[in-house]
Amino acid sequence: MTAFKSDFLRVLSERGFIHQISDPQGLDEAAAKGPITGYIGFDATAKSLHAGSLVPIMMLYWMQQTGHRPIALMGAGTTMVGDPSGKDESRKLLTLDEINANLEGIKRIFSKFLTFGDGPTDALMANNADWLLKLVYVDFLRDFGRHFSVNRMLSFDSVKLRLEREQPLSFLEFNYMILQAYDFVELHRRHGCILQMGGSDQWGNIVNGIDLGRRTDDASLHAVTCPLLTTSSGAKMGKTASGAVWLDPEMLSPYDYWQYWRNTEDADVERFLKLYTILPMAEIARLARLGGAEINEAKKILATEITAMVHGREAAEQAAETARKTFEEGALAATLPTVEVPAAELSAGIGVLTAFVRAGLAASNGEARRAVQGGALKVNDIPVANDRMTLGDADLLDGVIKLSQGKKKHVLLKPV
Repeated sequence: MTAFKSDFLRVLSERGFIHQISDPQGLDEAAAKGPITGYIGFDATAKSLHAGSLVPIMMLYWMQQTGHRPIALMGAGTTMVGDPSGKDESRKLLTLDEINANLEGIKRIFSKFLTFGDGPTDALMANNADWLLKLVYVDFLRDFGRHFSVNRMLSFDSVKLRLEREQPLSFLEFNYMILQAYDFVELHRRHGCILQMGGSDQWGNIVNGIDLGRRTDDASLHAVTCPLLTTSSGAKMGKTASGAVWLDPEMLSPYDYWQYWRNTEDADVERFLKLYTILPMAEIARLARLGGAEINEAKKILATEITAMVHGREAAEQAAETARKTFEEGALAATLPTVEVPAAELSAGIGVLTAFVRAGLAASNGEARRAVQGGALKVNDIPVANDRMTLGDADLLDGVIKLSQGKKKHVLLKPV
């Protein structure tokens, strides 16, 4: 591990954020001298970011905590083109209204991690639509397009992998890396930004920006990328069988979010504590030494700390307490995720398979039927033995029906 002089790179290094650095010594010296400005871009492809975005968000967090100025760049302009990195097919093109609606949801998460303002280390939120949508095509080609080699662009993974798989790459997408490079130059001109960070799949795009800045402005720019994370078993971070692990509580409840992290694989606990929490390294080392059944206590702390950063301490503690009552006491916790059904419909009787599908515990009646056959579904903690049974008023306990899939997924069915 490189011995960095700056707190910024030292913290990123010891916590496992660094995959590549374009000029380690140069960036370290700049960061050691005083506040530098760096950014990460976030395209607005959905109404919320998901857990896969937490590593770059935490990189911005630690940048500010170590005395520097982070920029969260909202990619309204680049979202209109679509990043081809890591994709076998083109992303769905969104309208500007759809993109702006997504941005409003995405912006909310950053205030939980960054302090915004006008001070030298206060965070900024920028939007590349402010400059990209004003570009004049021919002028842009003359001023900037001449600095890009198509031969070199074809060598970057985001392009090469798509072509090797014989998947089409549109000219629209091919321009994405040029626009991202221009973003870097524009942020350098506007805010003195000298650093771009991102996932390792963005390395080629970021290096393009460094090269463009050198050619057009004689600027000394830098790149830091983080590893693209998977779990120890190879699963992609931020994804589950039932969908993305969203950071917006309206798209995924704090309880379900807590449960996602509580289910962390044993081999990932130390790594995730370093990346996703702000616990001191000494405390992380202590938790990492726990073995056997005690590792579950470390997982609970991991889940609670990550949930507190995204949803607040109160919601995190409530999720932890709900889990404790549900799993350790076998009690019916009122704070479990709840799905409402019309009281008249319940009185008439709801098929058990339909109920589990509606609760989101099965994707289809067929999947629910297979789960019944495997003994995985329970109603009020009693295994479902007959996939033709119906649920009605007689099944209500304290005004709700508890549906369980396996040991860790529970939803309350509530008549309204």
